[in-house]
Amino acid sequence: MVHMSLPTSPTSTGSKPSDTKPLLHVRNLQTTLATPRGSIRVVDGVSFDLHYGQTLGIAGESGSGKSMLARSLMRIEPGNAHTAGLAEFEGTDLLSLSSAQTQRYLGPRVAMVFQDPMTALNPVVRIKRQIAEGPRRHLGLTRDQAERKALELLDQVGIPEPRKRLNQYPHQLSGGMRQRVMIAIALACDPDLLIADEATTALDVTVQKQILDLLGTIQTERHMSLIMVSHDLSVLAGRTDNIMVMYGGRAVENAPTRELFERRRHRYTDALLQAIPHMDTPRHSVLKAIPGSPPDPADHMAGCRFAPRCPAVTELCIQARPPTVAAADNPEHFFACYEPVSDTELRLTS
Repeated sequence: MVHMSLPTSPTSTGSKPSDTKPLLHVRNLQTTLATPRGSIRVVDGVSFDLHYGQTLGIAGESGSGKSMLARSLMRIEPGNAHTAGLAEFEGTDLLSLSSAQTQRYLGPRVAMVFQDPMTALNPVVRIKRQIAEGPRRHLGLTRDQAERKALELLDQVGIPEPRKRLNQYPHQLSGGMRQRVMIAIALACDPDLLIADEATTALDVTVQKQILDLLGTIQTERHMSLIMVSHDLSVLAGRTDNIMVMYGGRAVENAPTRELFERRRHRYTDALLQAIPHMDTPRHSVLKAIPGSPPDPADHMAGCRFAPRCPAVTELCIQARPPTVAAADNPEHFFACYEPVSDTELRLTS
């Protein structure tokens, strides 16, 4: 079993009108790309709920569909993409909105911190203009009001000498400061939901922790809901209420964070956790790796997409897609696996 520090997960502290209805209700979300190789479904029937003030972690290898899922929710998919299903934000289906209506949601209600700030930021526009653009457009602030808000945001996200940074360009900032600017831009219109897509991938470990701590602090102060997308489960440990694991465009497991780490059921989740190095691992030990390669999205497999790499694969796994079921002892723990990891196996690997 993976030995990892799991602090108490954050809990909802929001003062929103309803604690029973989710802020975001997603059912059977599908995103299909039209390519020369045919139609490729990169998000395949994903369902989940996110409640007010809670944090959902979305984990998986590169190509698992997690970033495309985030972009589909933001309605910024590629031009060759078609998204279907249901994605209700406070009862409004984001997928049914017109382009103009969607623009009114992006920023004031839902915002996103992108993976690579160097490409997301405009290299020839000063920082103050990039932060102030949203408040001027969506909140109706004057230029001076928006620039004052930009200064306050830079201070809030911990950038030193914020007044000086306002007049600088992205290339004049370090990677950590550029990511903090991205967070400031996302927060500029006071969104109810913030999506952080691999927001710490290109940063060193020390700066990564600072950014993650910053996101947690801001979420608590603003009572926001947060979706954290990461390929690293250890990043999500202790920082999320729930984790959804994706593989081949599908959600293969979704559970409260501690439950997922201690009693995971899907074989892919188990493989991801076994691959994480630990402080007590003997020196020069061979790290565990998942054999094989992620599935080709153009390969329309009938069964479980993890089957070719799974140590417990059966003929049924190859022939039919496993249904998503709830764990017998926890109705909040969902997984899609014909041969789930047993408690006995978890004890043997502990």
